[in-house]
Amino acid sequence: MSFRPSRYLRAVRTRAVPGRLGRNTVLTVSWLAVLAIGSTASASGLTGGGTALGGSHAVHDTRATSAVGAIFHGTVSSSGDHFCSAGVVDSPQGDMIVTAAHCLSGSTAGLSFVPGYHDGRAPYGVWRLGDVTLDPRWTRDQDPDADVAFATVLPLGGRRLQDVVGGFGLETDHAPSATIRLTGYPSDADAPLTCVNRITAYSATQLRIVCAAYSGGTSGSPWVTRQNTVMGVIGGYEQGGDTPDVSYSAVFGDAVATLYQDAVTQDPANRS
Repeated sequence: MSFRPSRYLRAVRTRAVPGRLGRNTVLTVSWLAVLAIGSTASASGLTGGGTALGGSHAVHDTRATSAVGAIFHGTVSSSGDHFCSAGVVDSPQGDMIVTAAHCLSGSTAGLSFVPGYHDGRAPYGVWRLGDVTLDPRWTRDQDPDADVAFATVLPLGGRRLQDVVGGFGLETDHAPSATIRLTGYPSDADAPLTCVNRITAYSATQLRIVCAAYSGGTSGSPWVTRQNTVMGVIGGYEQGGDTPDVSYSAVFGDAVATLYQDAVTQDPANRS
């Protein structure tokens, strides 16, 4: 299946963190209290005591990150095969996730989204993937500027995903210099990593962030702003980057807004 190359591409990155990160590592948790995203309660859980900007730590209590999850193939367990990450995005039917296009370029048969996954547990259920909406630029040329996908999930026990875990708004005109929260699932870990740092523009169409140890499996991790909106996902340049310590995203602009509207229009739940 097409998702395996993306998993291993990110797993082999070994280039060192650029030296300019050193300035950030002296920042203390008092600064993070100002820069953290979301409510005071969720910020303290996401940043952790003493974690510097750009530093990552595992989250075993995923209540504050319940709208972020791992994409699995097959059985969901501590030895299960999770290969990408995704976030729930607000939608009329409450059933949509956003991730990287290179995560979902093939069939979704046997794939599921597990929000808040940790330590072999699925605290909010296992949600089977449905339809995927991709930009034609990705399907035609695998254009890194179009490395974004929206996917629906099927109802679970008569409930909708967003009603269970909430969701992020979609941000398609955010400044390329924000401080964001990045949460994702390395494929060799049983809990997500989270990190807070400032983003920079890599090019007119790509964004970059320094966050340590975002290796294979973190493709598709949502970039969440102070306003609890998603402004990017790990992907784009080199399908997320050529080192686990620096990650990239295609800029979310008009093309992503159009892709989202296409996904909403094509959502089978709108026709039921």
